[in-house]
Amino acid sequence: MISSVSMGQTLVSSLEELLPYLDKDEVHVKLKPGSYSITAREVEEGKYTSETVIAGRDCKVLLLFEGNNSTYDFTDVTLNVETAVFKSFGNHKVYEIQIIGNHNILKNLRLVDDGSVHDAPTKGACNIVMDGRSNRVEGFHITVKGSFPYGYGDAFGKGGGPVIAHQKHSALLIRGESNHVKNCTLIHRSYGHCIFMQAASNPLVEGCYVEGEMRSTDDMLAEEGSGSPADKVGLMTAWGYKLPAGYMLSLGEAGVRAYNAGETVIDGLEYERGTSNPTVLNCTIKYMRTGVTLAHATGAKYVEGCTAIGCENGYSLGSGQVVNCSADATYGPVYQSTYNNDKQFDADITILPAIDEYYNGMHSVAYIAGSNHTITLRNSEAQVNPDLKIQMGGDKGNIRLFHGNNASQNHHEARNITLNNLTGYPVYLPASSKEVSGQSCGEIHDQGQDNTLQRISCE
Repeated sequence: MISSVSMGQTLVSSLEELLPYLDKDEVHVKLKPGSYSITAREVEEGKYTSETVIAGRDCKVLLLFEGNNSTYDFTDVTLNVETAVFKSFGNHKVYEIQIIGNHNILKNLRLVDDGSVHDAPTKGACNIVMDGRSNRVEGFHITVKGSFPYGYGDAFGKGGGPVIAHQKHSALLIRGESNHVKNCTLIHRSYGHCIFMQAASNPLVEGCYVEGEMRSTDDMLAEEGSGSPADKVGLMTAWGYKLPAGYMLSLGEAGVRAYNAGETVIDGLEYERGTSNPTVLNCTIKYMRTGVTLAHATGAKYVEGCTAIGCENGYSLGSGQVVNCSADATYGPVYQSTYNNDKQFDADITILPAIDEYYNGMHSVAYIAGSNHTITLRNSEAQVNPDLKIQMGGDKGNIRLFHGNNASQNHHEARNITLNNLTGYPVYLPASSKEVSGQSCGEIHDQGQDNTLQRISCE
């Protein structure tokens, strides 16, 4: 092994030299700038054999960081991981990087999945998994590829009971305690979530850029007769009906998402729990199913300075705060309530001009329901789209909710909500709205009860 030490920093010139330092405490290791690869052949030869420490997780790990208080500097390093690696471990999930120690910093790695978007894992894959306590992943640039099926979003299933069996591949999973993802770029070309949280307490996502891909359902329907995966199931969705035309779907899942369950390991102890107190700051999410969705987290949920561009839905928090954020409504609403019991959501969202021709199948610039919210919508558009509206409860018109499918997420009530509509978009108050107050620059169509929303001039 050849390495050198400079000013307290250990310099290594190969992945083979790096591996012995991954379980060390209080080391500062820098990998020599250049391009490195992990190949399927190397995995088959037994070079990368780590396993996740969480019981019941049938998962192999390429690079397992087990030490504490260490820094790993990958400035000007590109690591290419062959997508064939996802099958080379056999019937196992694959994590490319996992952190299980505490107070570690990993910075400035360019991590590339080298292969096709269709090179699916056997059981699932994730580029980075963060466990442990107070770890930080900073300055990474990650290109995510390899899942099946790719090209349809969740139209043919997400998890259990899919119409087409899925092999998913997500990008970055935050678990553990007070872990931090900072100033990372994620180019997401995979069916799975980009940044998501499970069993995470006080996670922080800051300064990140996420970019997926969109595709119209009309384009998907054109596959009829082609022998494609969608054609083979008659374009019958997991929602129980044939794929409707007129919508735009992300080919990935959420940009930033929190879950109410999961497992993690901290200081060698395993925990089963949900996600609590997530914070998302100064992030941009483009072309994902949702921008920031924290509805399933508990505790204080805080989002500030974020932008959602060309997403199916901008923000969904259930409760919590969205401060000085923005989104466009090109393909879907800037905000969408998740459940009827959403409560105490405070938001200030600026509606951005469309990035392309409008293809918004919901015809909503915002869908607001639940109770005890205070929501301000601002406008940066020269003209509003006459086909869009702000809707306070009622039928969402979401592609996933037709014919009574998933009824708990539809036909919600809007109760005791203060709306400051500083845009020219009209507000629709259906029969399911009650005690909605505030002001609106746009027209008001009121069929509800005891609503006192007032029309104002915003010229």
